[in-house]
Amino acid sequence: MKKDNIVLIGMPGVGKSTIGVVLAKVLGYQFVDADLLIQREEGKLLHEIIEEAGTEGFIAVENRVNSKISASHSIIATGGSVVYGTEAMTHLKEIGTVIYLKLPYEELAARLSDIRGRGVVLREGQTLRDLYEERAPLYEKYADLTVEERGLNVEQTIDKILELKEQFG
Repeated sequence: MKKDNIVLIGMPGVGKSTIGVVLAKVLGYQFVDADLLIQREEGKLLHEIIEEAGTEGFIAVENRVNSKISASHSIIATGGSVVYGTEAMTHLKEIGTVIYLKLPYEELAARLSDIRGRGVVLREGQTLRDLYEERAPLYEKYADLTVEERGLNVEQTIDKILELKEQFG
């Protein structure tokens, strides 16, 4: 399988799906939403999987589904917790360029109101800030490229991604 995909990682609310759809149109790529693949494979909504299987169970399902994605010439928008799955991240790095959409905590918190309704993996008692601080090092670890989104809208973020794609192939 060729490494001609772009894989978007980052916290919930950074715009992975929104940016992914537009970027796919601009580049003439397919768009793959990993969360929708999980829902289709499991026959349940994300929050239902989390409620039934618990946080660790959901992460195992997410890891399994993401480690089997077969795509080429695609933009792949992952769920924010994909970075907990070593097999998934190894596979995604093999099939694509991993781009971390990075947003400062304050901007992220302003975007997210109903975090649990979005199917976000939070452990008991964990806050959004805790989650951000736990995941940021993992996003940095797996990213081939990072796009700083501070103060950018969707179009500006896409322009930055296209510039990086041009520079780094």
